[in-house]
Amino acid sequence: MIAAVVLSAGESSRMGRPKALLPIDGQTFIERIVAALKQAKLGKIIVILGHNAPELLKRIAHLPVETLINADYKRGQLSSLQLAVRYLQADLDCSGILVHLVDHPYLNPVLVEEMIRRFDERKSKIIVPKFHGKRGHPVIFSRELFPELLSAPIDEGAKAVVSAHRAETLEIDTEEEGIAVDIDTPELYEQHVRRT
Repeated sequence: MIAAVVLSAGESSRMGRPKALLPIDGQTFIERIVAALKQAKLGKIIVILGHNAPELLKRIAHLPVETLINADYKRGQLSSLQLAVRYLQADLDCSGILVHLVDHPYLNPVLVEEMIRRFDERKSKIIVPKFHGKRGHPVIFSRELFPELLSAPIDEGAKAVVSAHRAETLEIDTEEEGIAVDIDTPELYEQHVRRT
């Protein structure tokens, strides 16, 4: 079983309001992401909250997810990922995690299913999608890498683990531009969401 982990603990300081709750096509970013993950039949979906967690908990209570609160969210994304890894270590059915960021709302469930299928087939330690030469999200990490994720340098984050396992990383080429669309400012929101 692969568990999905959606990182949504940051302050959204550049956006000026919670990115998880931004509207897109009649939904919020987090609703759209969770719907795609459910469609891809992920075994478990965990959302990591931090800044303004009580308010966000209320706003996402209707979603079929588990939530974890990262009290150390100011230490960055890796601290949220490590919280999820520590939580999932106890679940021996969990063979890996699919990590996604809340400011990447364009998530295609067909691509997610393809990534999971390739992970199950090839047993690569890392699966990452690539759009016209640019890597994006989500990223799958094998359970074997949990100890390295937990000991990764906080300033480098999961990139340090990815760099250490280039030979065991499978890149999946895709025409899904959304894997590389990171919406973290009002300007980018206007450009990518309001235009549609």
